[in-house]
Amino acid sequence: MNISVVIPLLNEHESLHELYDWIAKVMQSNRFSYEILFIDDGSTDTSWTIISELSAAHPEVKGIRFLRNYGKSQALHAGFAKASGDVIITMDADLQDNPEEIPELYSMIINDDFDLVSGWKKKRYDSVISKNLPSKLFNWAARKTSGVKLHDFNCGLKSYRNTVVKNIDVNGEMHRYIPLLAKNAGFYKIGEKVVQHQARKYGETKFGMDRFIHGFLDLITIWFLSHFAKRPMHLFGALGILMLAIGFVFSVYLGIDKIFLHPNGRLITQRPQFYIALTTMIIGTQFFVAGFLGELILRSKPNRNRYTIKNELNLN
Repeated sequence: MNISVVIPLLNEHESLHELYDWIAKVMQSNRFSYEILFIDDGSTDTSWTIISELSAAHPEVKGIRFLRNYGKSQALHAGFAKASGDVIITMDADLQDNPEEIPELYSMIINDDFDLVSGWKKKRYDSVISKNLPSKLFNWAARKTSGVKLHDFNCGLKSYRNTVVKNIDVNGEMHRYIPLLAKNAGFYKIGEKVVQHQARKYGETKFGMDRFIHGFLDLITIWFLSHFAKRPMHLFGALGILMLAIGFVFSVYLGIDKIFLHPNGRLITQRPQFYIALTTMIIGTQFFVAGFLGELILRSKPNRNRYTIKNELNLN
């Protein structure tokens, strides 16, 4: 199969028929073999009924329905697990992503040998204050932190080589950082394509300003995981040693000052340097213990997903 189109959705019943017709027209005109996976993330409208009708009428339409709303990351994870196409295309169900981009996104994977191609909504039809400016700030921070040079991390329109989606774990709210997850898994050929953004035709957005706050917090998490998930002692141990060293230097200074320079001066406990030394040494010890415990926990887990094998020869 050439293409699997994975579409997570929540309460988008008004757009589903139109979206299917649009995708089917593009696929048929390009003679692709394809499947469309609708992932219903706990919709409370008639979205699942429409998906069921489409699936009954068109065998290429498949559906997964969650018991409740779990979030876009979990929906993508479920879709990736079931997708069987050589190339997986993700897009939103609100008609703001243009299916006419699919052939070029497919070509960039197959012909240009990219592992992942991310859409870039260079011209957006969203509110400048509530979406455009926060999005620019968020993407700038993501580029600086991750080292992945994309303009639009959060664009739902992306294409992936099948092996990419089978070797990354999209959980929490990490769907924004799939390119970084792919990079951390060893898929470095990440491209970008300017895509056409459509104005929302039906309903209203399911995301508010809080998604940017969550996005920045997730960015910190994934930065830590990408650098120190396999070696927590390198971070916490280094911070612990630094804090202990600061505390030790202050302690030595206080001891020398009290014994040799001002033996009749104030008590050590009456000097602010004493509390600086005490606090930094306690914090340093806590950091060091945290790193040590992290190493113990890491080594007590089964050795899964330590590496990804690209090819094998004569092992069967």
